[in-house]
Amino acid sequence: MDIVRLFIVFGIIIIVMWMKKPLSLAVLAATIGTVLLYGLPFDVTAKAVIKGATEWSTIEVLLVFYSITYLQRMMEKRKNLSNAHAALNGLFNNNRINASMAPFLLGMLPAASTVLICGPIVRESTGNYLKTEEKACVTSYYRHISELFLPTYTSIFIGITMTEGRVTTASFVFAMIPMAAALMAAGWVVYLRKVPKDTGMVSDKPKRYYLVLLLKSVWTIALTIILILTLNIPVEAAVLVCIVLNIFINRFTIKELIPFFRTAFELKLMISTWLVMIFKEVLGATGVISALPEFFSQLPIPGFLVFALIFFFGTVVAGTQAIIVLCMPMAMASISPGHTGLALFVLLMSMTYVAMQVSPIHICLLMCAEDYGISLGALIKKTTPLIVLFTIIAFAYYAGLNLLGF
Repeated sequence: MDIVRLFIVFGIIIIVMWMKKPLSLAVLAATIGTVLLYGLPFDVTAKAVIKGATEWSTIEVLLVFYSITYLQRMMEKRKNLSNAHAALNGLFNNNRINASMAPFLLGMLPAASTVLICGPIVRESTGNYLKTEEKACVTSYYRHISELFLPTYTSIFIGITMTEGRVTTASFVFAMIPMAAALMAAGWVVYLRKVPKDTGMVSDKPKRYYLVLLLKSVWTIALTIILILTLNIPVEAAVLVCIVLNIFINRFTIKELIPFFRTAFELKLMISTWLVMIFKEVLGATGVISALPEFFSQLPIPGFLVFALIFFFGTVVAGTQAIIVLCMPMAMASISPGHTGLALFVLLMSMTYVAMQVSPIHICLLMCAEDYGISLGALIKKTTPLIVLFTIIAFAYYAGLNLLGF
């Protein structure tokens, strides 16, 4: 019954969004539905709501959102985004590369709001060759490829730590390169092949010029990533450093900066994000995540498939970090003698990635759908073919690594 209730809760989000109601209303309805369906006591509900509304992880998400949006306003003012697009045109003259590589590179920054920076680039690159829902899918899909393997994301560090030395960061990143390539290829096969390669641009400058232009356009994003990787500082702190540097390097005036404080405050999206964090805590208070291992262990299927299902559905329900902390040690303990555990680890991390691309509690998906003016269900529907193809590849890759003793 817990699983049935779970599907009903997620169904509430999809139905409300399908009725073209605001995202905030859909999440609020799902939160109320969770409380009623699971019969959560008032004190438990209140505790979960207060925690979700006020804990540091929620505040940090909002700070990151605001700081990234502020940086975006600065980049727009100096035409960095349009220059980056022009630089990619000059280097490759390929709309498909623009629509895929720009979100991929920007996605290396672990902040939900970067999906809003990717949107204009994808829309301009794909023109009228893709439907609005397909453009949204391409934006979200390619922005999240970095999240599959890049150690700037907290979930990657937590996952590797949970293996207790079985898997190293280097071995994981190296093993994930073919999977990242598979994600890139899947997007091209399903959607980007519809977009003409030629941008129509006639280059009158050497490649070096466009390379320098690209670096000048995205140096703030690149530096933010470098700061996070090398100094292990919070995302909002790294972005703040880049904002301050950008003020001096691009010679922003006080008159230019003051309006950004207001325009960077996207009230509608910030309220939706805040409500999602509350919903996540209320859902966690139901204890449904702890019921998943028992449910799937009763199925007559191989052990690796049991864990794959647990990580998929657990991530959909509680997010990547929660399922990794709860179940990764158990998965590693099941590794057969003579195997390193890398094969299973790669499969399970792939499943968490897949789940997040169709999860109603994934903030980036909600932001992307809101930005394109479409329903969350429409976005997930367009993403599903890509995810199904990638999942098939992931299981085949697992089988190969497992045969090699990894």
